[in-house]
Amino acid sequence: MKRPIAYIAGTGHAVPKNIMTNADITAMGLETNDEWIVDRTGIKQRHIAKDGESLTSLSADASRIAMARAGVQPGEIDVIILGTATPDHLLPATAVEIQTALGCTRAAGFDISAACSGWLYGAIMGESLIASGSADTVLVIGAEKLSTIVDWTDRNTCILFADGAGATVLRRNKERGSTKGVLSSFMRSDGALAELLWRPAGGGAEPFTPEVFEQKRHYVRMAGREVFKHAVRSMAEATDRALDSARITAADVDLLIPHQANVRIIEATAKHAGVSMDKVFVNVDRFGNTSAASIPIALDDAMAKGRVKEGSIVLFVAFGAGFTWGSLVARF
Repeated sequence: MKRPIAYIAGTGHAVPKNIMTNADITAMGLETNDEWIVDRTGIKQRHIAKDGESLTSLSADASRIAMARAGVQPGEIDVIILGTATPDHLLPATAVEIQTALGCTRAAGFDISAACSGWLYGAIMGESLIASGSADTVLVIGAEKLSTIVDWTDRNTCILFADGAGATVLRRNKERGSTKGVLSSFMRSDGALAELLWRPAGGGAEPFTPEVFEQKRHYVRMAGREVFKHAVRSMAEATDRALDSARITAADVDLLIPHQANVRIIEATAKHAGVSMDKVFVNVDRFGNTSAASIPIALDDAMAKGRVKEGSIVLFVAFGAGFTWGSLVARF
């Protein structure tokens, strides 16, 4: 097994103070209830941003926690990578706004758009920058404010999505003989299936117009059953590839942290990977689907609960719009 080049030195997360329960959604007049939502998704509540809570502020709060735990000062950050589908502005990248908020004056910053795979793609990219010698310390963030692109009259989507930010600090592994760090990674995409989960309008191909707003074509649209089938199949492939590349088996995995899409996808992924549910971290019931923020929020939550210890091998896997999917194995 190769010596890991980069390791996760610190984690943090931040979510809006406002909690929306399933009862709150029912009270909005939607034809649904708590039992229906929990049975299909496992979600009981989610955090929804209010005035003054931006993607930048949530990301900066999560990043400060991660940096403090990693013992890293703002001036030590070489690169900031933000995975998001809901930037504060279309121009410039939200990563540079986070850079200013944190005072990381010497860092490069950019956004990547890979939907729910955003943090995972960012972590793979961050490790590659460290491996190439372009960076020693990379701040990788997954953050979303999905409440701004959800049609709150569409029960197929509004019950799922939520807001939040998760941050991780990747550092070069300089300890001689150390085995902690990223052991393997894998990522893929298939644009032929893009229209199964997308925002039809609002980009350069179909800019915002009165007609777009009237038809609600700027909101997320999802073919739920088709997405479910492809998510399970793709996440199964990703877990196999990451384990094979790391030269380990499911028995070696101490914890599986999948994208928190819904509990049914999580259970199906764990079954394929051969990982029992007692070794799978699930917090979708409390946070909902926060897309790119989902895995880093879950990782920080798992760390706080003592589910990740020194020496733990953790398997991360995600699937998102695009379609994009990927996986990563790390030893802590």
